Amino acid sequence: MTSRIPRDSRLRLVRPRPLAAAPRAVNQRRPQRPAPRPPEGTPAPAELARMARTGLAGAVRVARWADTALGSGSPGATADGKATLSDPTAERAAADLGLNAAQVRADWDTARLAGLVEVHGDSARPGWRLRAWDRDDSAVLRGWVALFDAWSLASPEPEEHEPAAVAEVVSAMPQVLSFLQLSAGPVPRAQLLDLLQQRVTELRTERCEVSYGPGTELPGETGAEPAAALPVVPGAQPAESGSAPAADTPLPPLLDWALEALGAVGALTYGDDQATLTPLGSWAVWVKLEQICVAAQSPAGNIEQSAEDMLRGCAQLRPNAARAEYRAWLAARPVGGAVTELIDAARGEDALLRGLAFEALRVVGGSAEPEVHAVVDEPALRPYALLWLAEHDGVDPEDAHEVLTREEATWLWVDTAAAVADHGEAPMLVRHLESAVQPTVPQLLDEVRAVGHPRTVQVLVALAAAHPDPALAKAVRRAAFQVHTGG
Repeated sequence: MTSRIPRDSRLRLVRPRPLAAAPRAVNQRRPQRPAPRPPEGTPAPAELARMARTGLAGAVRVARWADTALGSGSPGATADGKATLSDPTAERAAADLGLNAAQVRADWDTARLAGLVEVHGDSARPGWRLRAWDRDDSAVLRGWVALFDAWSLASPEPEEHEPAAVAEVVSAMPQVLSFLQLSAGPVPRAQLLDLLQQRVTELRTERCEVSYGPGTELPGETGAEPAAALPVVPGAQPAESGSAPAADTPLPPLLDWALEALGAVGALTYGDDQATLTPLGSWAVWVKLEQICVAAQSPAGNIEQSAEDMLRGCAQLRPNAARAEYRAWLAARPVGGAVTELIDAARGEDALLRGLAFEALRVVGGSAEPEVHAVVDEPALRPYALLWLAEHDGVDPEDAHEVLTREEATWLWVDTAAAVADHGEAPMLVRHLESAVQPTVPQLLDEVRAVGHPRTVQVLVALAAAHPDPALAKAVRRAAFQVHTGG
């Protein structure tokens, strides 16, 4: 006699969830550091956002014109695939907005650096910050900080000087900005020049490129504090290794260029042979110094670590604390090199680091888009890159998994399971079943066997050992054996 009650198959998955909602391998609670307060006299965030909106009004106007007149993803907006506005588009915008073409181009470049527009090949589309501009103060401030970080790109570098010398000055300017912020007032140009010379000398000494001949100042010989004592903040690009020494290049005109470029983005005022940080500039430098201090105080000292070691140090942190560590680590190095290092870490064998690397790339934002696009064809990184790009394009993180094919989603499920198996606990691996896109375990096992992930056998063996249901565990062990034997 059989029961009339339908039997609930234990091989059916329950409560399927998007892959984006899969539990993290490690999610332990750590004591949180109290939120630091900005220096006395710093305007409130709403007032800072108002200042940023005022300074970027021209860029917003051009970005909104492009959104309306050209349409999202309009081809032909740029001319060379390098975000340069095409002549017909610039002339059309100038006529519609009552500006000259040069002003339109300048505002376009500012909008691009602030993330208000995004350029892909010869087409452009509005950035997510433009959508949130009027209602989200944090989006406005992040946009302004992105422009601040790119100050050396906002104004053409002096063509008459050696590129290596320009790169040295850009690398040294974070110390100058730190000194300006700590001074909290006007600083004479002569004092800034002295500080710049010290830091450039240190950079050359580190590369053994300086000749200590007559008239050459050694680090620390002048009365000012050594530049090395000041923390590093972003905006710096490292001098090219192996480039010709630039010891004969005069620094005063390069300092003037740097201060004028920082003034053009609204970070400081420069005149009468002295410079003063604006409230926005002072706040931005303080934020970045504070991020560095947070990381420096962490037990692992993540700020000085490589990307791989930094990610391992963040693996035990809760998501918000990890993001703070990512921001601090990024603040201490040029964005381009940091993105390359994170992607290299993602290519390793540790699946946990792969996921964390892309979490850190989410903190980077639009600056990482070209590098993420470049790895879409790498099988191990493709699902992560597609999810990153979808979220960057404004897709809700809960829905981003829909951009993946069934095979890509299955590959990502196995990769995430490998991270859980290596770094998590058995119950977490069992719960990971709920994130699979397949409705039943037999269907999941069939597709897992077909996807060809290199960790498939280890994942299935770990899942069989962890699952309390004997029937399911047996089916999973059988699947692991079949994969192992090539069946």
